Amino acid sequence: MLGEPIRDRRSERHEGTKAEILEVAWRIAGTEGLAGLTLRDVARAVGMRAPSLYSYFASKHAIYDAMFAQGCREFLQGHDALTFTGDPLTDLKIGMRYFVSFCTDNPVRYQLLYQRTIPGFEPTPETFALSVAGLDRMRRQLAEIGITDEGSLDLLTAVGAGLTAQQISNEPGGTRWTRLVDEAVEMYFAHISERRKASDEP
Repeated sequence: MLGEPIRDRRSERHEGTKAEILEVAWRIAGTEGLAGLTLRDVARAVGMRAPSLYSYFASKHAIYDAMFAQGCREFLQGHDALTFTGDPLTDLKIGMRYFVSFCTDNPVRYQLLYQRTIPGFEPTPETFALSVAGLDRMRRQLAEIGITDEGSLDLLTAVGAGLTAQQISNEPGGTRWTRLVDEAVEMYFAHISERRKASDEP
């Protein structure tokens, strides 16, 4: 019928194959490690020759970049689904529980997004902007309770990264360190509150 949009089936197939390649890349990285990902293995798993992959991704780093972007979008989508209460301490706990859970649920994704695991790999500026957007969520949350200095943000991210690293390194799949999230945030909040109080005193 006139006026109906015409589907670009070739583009749809192309995007569908790219999505399949990324799915396979995550699966291989989950078993072989990020550094163990090879174009040959990815191509074999999707049923094509390795040179054919270049029709979809210019290099292995381009695959890493797409994986990085996908992981960042997953983080932002999950964060958008959180329900905050308006209470500063409670909301910091909610945000930190989500971050640590997001990281420990998929260690390979955590390594790609938050550690320099791949020698020579840097996300493109467009992709890295998605990572910055995630950090900005935490920055805005702190700003809403009057915490605007970068040092306080750095300390909070270090707390989350430390608990995550301990859990993944020493008890993957367990809760020995993730169950300390609330206590760690309470300690952080008490410290920041005391420091702010001291700075306000004449």
